[in-house]
Amino acid sequence: MGSSGKWHVSLAPLACHTAVMSLHQKHQNMSVELLSPAGDWECAHAAIENGADAIYFGLDCGFNARHRARNFGVSDLMEIGYLLRSRGVRGYVTMNTLVFPDEMAPLVDVVKEIALAGIDAVLVQDFGVARLVRAVCPELEIHASTQMSLTSSETIQVAEKLGLARVVLARELSVKEIQAIAASTDMPLEVFIHGALCVAYSGQCLTSESLGGRSANRGQCAQACRLPYELICDGEQRDLGDVRYLLSPQDLAGYAAIEELVAAGVKSLKIEGRLKTPEYVANITSHYRKALTQACNQQTVEVTAEAKREMELSFSRGFSPGWLGGNDHKRLVPGLHSSKRGIELGRVRRIDAQRAQVRLAAPIALGDGLSIGCKTADGDELQQGGRIYSILGSDGNKTTDAAESDVVWIGFGRGEIDWQNVQPGDRVFKNDDPQLNRRLRKTFSSNDPLRRQPLRMHVHAVVGKPLALTASLRNGLTVDVCGETPLEKARKRPIETQVLREKLGRLGGTFFELDELDVTVQGQPMVPMAMLNQMRREAVERLNGLLKEPQPREVSPERGRALLSPIPAASVNADLPDAGDSHLAILCRDLQQLRVLCDLGVELIYTDFHDVRDYREAVSICRGNDIRVGLASVRMQKPGEMGLLRILERHTPDLVLARNLAALHHFHELGVETIADFSLNASNHRSAEWIRDLGASRVTASYDLNRDQLLGLIDSIPSGWIETVIHQHMPMFHMEHCVYCSVLSPGTNKTNCGRPCDRHLVALRDRVGAEHTLQADVACRNTLYNATPQSGAELVADMLHRGVKWFRIELLEEDGDQIKEIVGLYTRLLKQQISGHEVWRKLRAANRVGVTRGTLESKRNPLAIL
Repeated sequence: MGSSGKWHVSLAPLACHTAVMSLHQKHQNMSVELLSPAGDWECAHAAIENGADAIYFGLDCGFNARHRARNFGVSDLMEIGYLLRSRGVRGYVTMNTLVFPDEMAPLVDVVKEIALAGIDAVLVQDFGVARLVRAVCPELEIHASTQMSLTSSETIQVAEKLGLARVVLARELSVKEIQAIAASTDMPLEVFIHGALCVAYSGQCLTSESLGGRSANRGQCAQACRLPYELICDGEQRDLGDVRYLLSPQDLAGYAAIEELVAAGVKSLKIEGRLKTPEYVANITSHYRKALTQACNQQTVEVTAEAKREMELSFSRGFSPGWLGGNDHKRLVPGLHSSKRGIELGRVRRIDAQRAQVRLAAPIALGDGLSIGCKTADGDELQQGGRIYSILGSDGNKTTDAAESDVVWIGFGRGEIDWQNVQPGDRVFKNDDPQLNRRLRKTFSSNDPLRRQPLRMHVHAVVGKPLALTASLRNGLTVDVCGETPLEKARKRPIETQVLREKLGRLGGTFFELDELDVTVQGQPMVPMAMLNQMRREAVERLNGLLKEPQPREVSPERGRALLSPIPAASVNADLPDAGDSHLAILCRDLQQLRVLCDLGVELIYTDFHDVRDYREAVSICRGNDIRVGLASVRMQKPGEMGLLRILERHTPDLVLARNLAALHHFHELGVETIADFSLNASNHRSAEWIRDLGASRVTASYDLNRDQLLGLIDSIPSGWIETVIHQHMPMFHMEHCVYCSVLSPGTNKTNCGRPCDRHLVALRDRVGAEHTLQADVACRNTLYNATPQSGAELVADMLHRGVKWFRIELLEEDGDQIKEIVGLYTRLLKQQISGHEVWRKLRAANRVGVTRGTLESKRNPLAIL
């Protein structure tokens, strides 16, 4: 009894047990986790109260891929850790961005605080960050973020050497591909089940970085995929009618796939949305909680039309199964809009003053938010909207609400709609429901928690012995509360189990609810009710006290700081190295470019061809000219695609440009020299070191590095490790989505598209008139390249000064004369016969779209893309 010493408490392990649980808590015993986003405190409470098994959240000190979310402070970690433990919910901190060498020191302290606060795991993109986390706290789980681009069991097999506890799979995988991965690895898998879809592979999108200097790999995506584009096919604009948003996918709503994913052994289903409202989090979490419970208990999932409408009202660009049902490029990207619209109510039938007549496809009420999709005189799309001001039924009477299928007149406030732009046939959308929002907010705004942890209690009541109460949580925390006074035999009413359950179950206002009650009674004891109440309160108080303190962990910031030092620091020479020390490699896209390069007598040629059947001839031509040749792998390797690597193997290249972990491992095992490409995202010395340890002879720096950051990386590793790309068209979007199939073919995917990519040259024109080349690779994945080439010529002198020896030019569609000009200028630059400024000036004059320093500028305009 507190300080009086009448009761005492001890911590003991909880044995495994099975029990009948309350309906509200049954899902906690399921093997599949529901993981919800938490962009702030309200969202965290919304997720918890509506059935999330775990939440993921970012910190406001950076290092997370949702820079625009409110996020949490490092000082909040202890408090949120206690909140999660008290509710039986796991918590994961997102550290899923690339980190540069000079940022790793403060990261050590952040990891230390995360570990000490008892947070369950961190989500990581950067290989070097994973190593640092493992060094600081070996017991802190590391989950590979989807930003790590793990798309197969082969890539997971390599990445798990980092000590991963879970892998978040790429969104671009189908259920069948996920099943294949799950059957081939013991690694726990996490899959996105609902939310916004990026058109590019996460971790591989360089559009925001390329166009505006705000990197998606650093949490500052500018959402260029949501902008309109025009299709340029074979040099001419193709009229696509209303299809303008060629790169904007509909939102993922994967409820129909839950049953198959559960059967496949997926361990966690993830809801996207750290930038969304708490009402969104409550809404989507509650519906997927019900669906997951159905799948686990009944092996079926039923989502009603009303449930779907509710989810669409919180946020929807239109729902689709994403890639879970396989590739259907037309379904994924209809291209008609890119913003939230809500649910379609119907079309305008008639217009009268400030009103429009509509046959309703869903219920409405006064105060609901509506929008009308119409067009301006120039043909541009225009969304106009406002609140419902009045509703008139078909009988002409005013009403406060109307049902599905009713024909009603909907009135708006004066001046809210420009009726001159509204025409019969325009579509009407409901995008806000205040009644729904109020209902959702009630789920997480009450002081009395809806979500409680099930509590198992055991009562030992024996005449002649003190009353003993054991209270246990499923996480293993147990308290024993005992009385000092032996129980007497009852004269009239011995204690009964029903009374014990009633008294001990009075847990309102706490985080607990009585689940199981085991009772041992001997000798008909009399138990005072005041004693039971006091023991219950004491047990709750002591459990809360245990929950406030995180379980002890081994935390060693010193081990993390040992990784900060360079490997070793590259020496900066007073004089430039001999001209013969530098090497220039050229990447080409077809046989015609390759022949030009052979005529120029270059030292090393990389080939990245659309048609792998040309590789045999490419290798033969290079061997005939005594030129070393390297073949480039695809950037993404999915289940069933190891054959693409074996094709490269059969052509016996001198080396391979490895763009994914499976390719790096495969060719290193074969003894083939391997160069790690930019797509492996080496951005600090410890990520570069790990890639080197996997067998890469050189590592291409991540394209997310600007001038100063690239030099910082070079200064932190031996200069012979690095290969830098000094001229290229930046590969902005790398997509599973195929624009060729979507708009130039009657088909839906590569099995029936007719391969328009073999017959047409395609570019996408953006809003400022730049025409960005689109190409498909051998796996039918599309890459959109920046129209303006990026040159690092002005940085070459600094890199030579630091001992860098390998430089690369990447061609795109250049003809023979352009190739000779580019190669000639950079050759002279590396021989110190011309300055970087001169190369820049000449290239700018020679190229019709100019040239840019791009990511290699120290400071850039982050609003340029918009």
